[in-house]
Amino acid sequence: MPFSFITVWRKFWKWLPRLLFFLFISSFVYIVLCRFIMPPITVMQITNAWGVGFKRDYVSWEQISPAVKLAAIASEDQSFMDHGGFDWDAIEQSLRPRKKGKKTKIPLGGGASTITQQAAKNVFLYNGTGVFRYIRKLPEVYFTKMIEWFWGKKRILEVYLNVIEMGPGIFGIEAAAQTYFGKPASRLSRAEAAMIIACLPNPRRFTVKPMSRRVSWRYPQILREMNNIEDDEDIRLLIKK
Repeated sequence: MPFSFITVWRKFWKWLPRLLFFLFISSFVYIVLCRFIMPPITVMQITNAWGVGFKRDYVSWEQISPAVKLAAIASEDQSFMDHGGFDWDAIEQSLRPRKKGKKTKIPLGGGASTITQQAAKNVFLYNGTGVFRYIRKLPEVYFTKMIEWFWGKKRILEVYLNVIEMGPGIFGIEAAAQTYFGKPASRLSRAEAAMIIACLPNPRRFTVKPMSRRVSWRYPQILREMNNIEDDEDIRLLIKK
């Protein structure tokens, strides 16, 4: 039988709903499983560890210093306790046209990508560039909303701090604490927590040790923001659970 593009196209559309249904069910099951267990491995960990090694040691919520949790919220997403996965005010700000010749600085805690979005991207997706970055956006919306609904803030922050890269091939706060300061994540001081978080979002360029100019400039700012937000009742209750 000669090849027919129309026949193949019709078969594709016939099977597409079944494929989408299978992908939805399998992703839903995995999301629920990750509510109780840490993801065995992620695409981001596989691709980012290539050629630089792999250090990772998952720890529980109780084994992470409250200072680390506070530093992450202060630096990455100060609206974490208030939004449903997306910080629409920050997104609107990031879409505003920039004046010619003027650089726009995003303040601490004011980036358009929330902790929930970063957790979803790091656990379920990939660090695409170019056109792949835009292809990733639709599933990122799906996974972001799903983990907000099924995980809750505490689990989102716990997973986030365990999976993100905090140095070349160094994934999670425990591996970072041991590598940079020779101690467990539970014993990190406020300054040490701020130094590690200051390497985000580009831990390969903004190194903790040797300390890059960016980290040395940023971590004191994070410490100040930690002082500013630590009296927020919702944040205080979350990090001390």
